[in-house]
Amino acid sequence: MLDVRRLRLLRELARRGTIAAVAEAMAFTPSAVSQQLSALEREAGVALLQRTGRRVTLTPAGHTLVGHTEAVLARLEEAEADLANTEAGLTGPLRIGAFPSATQAFIPAALNTLAADHPGLEPQVAELDPALVSDALRAGELDVALVHDYDLVPFPPETGVRTQPLYRETMFLASTTPRAATPGGMLATCRDEPWIVATTGTRCHTMTIRACRAAGFLPHIRHQIDEFATALAFVAAGQGVALVPELSAAHPPAEVILTELPIARHTRIAFRVGADRHPAIVAFTCAMNATVSA
Repeated sequence: MLDVRRLRLLRELARRGTIAAVAEAMAFTPSAVSQQLSALEREAGVALLQRTGRRVTLTPAGHTLVGHTEAVLARLEEAEADLANTEAGLTGPLRIGAFPSATQAFIPAALNTLAADHPGLEPQVAELDPALVSDALRAGELDVALVHDYDLVPFPPETGVRTQPLYRETMFLASTTPRAATPGGMLATCRDEPWIVATTGTRCHTMTIRACRAAGFLPHIRHQIDEFATALAFVAAGQGVALVPELSAAHPPAEVILTELPIARHTRIAFRVGADRHPAIVAFTCAMNATVSA
């Protein structure tokens, strides 16, 4: 019988490419990962890994087993959902991940709804960057999460993870001077301005770079700030211009002028494949939809 925990490690190896990366993501030592994968090969009765020097790659049989692993893990999530639906009420922890502006704008009201409807449920919220959510879901560190993407930076397909839309918000150009549209678009007026962007590697950073490229230039980056409230404070101080989403632009400093752009940010609910029927995930989804519709 194939061990599900070892199958998870094989899937992560297929995705991450190295034993060290799998160990870091799954809180194992590299030697422990190697031992577990060797045990999985013995269980399978065929070679799953091909070792060339210090590198390890999957054999064709290994890739085949990874495909089956996705189906197995999804069915296990569905089984847990069905079992949970037989219980009288929801109890126990619900581990929720969310990015900061969603935590502030949506989560408190949603938690109040969950407390009223399911008093036995114990929501536990952790703030983290959306880029880290898929790994946390696959590792079982989160049950559900709020993530965001942009028109110019869609949420990438992620093994073992699904999303559903929750909320759409407009993006704004934040500056201290009025802007008039040009043939190249509103952002073209900021070609020679210093820019305040999120840190490299975040979707927010990529969105700003792609938006400026679409307007025909690369931004001159002066500051890298992840918190939009701080970015607006920098704009107010004359340190440059920035792109900010509607949720974070509700109360800008008096010096800041916001100009609406034809770009949107999308908040989505993310969960493991097969978990969408779990009553706790359903309850969270209903609470979130009620919150954004209020």
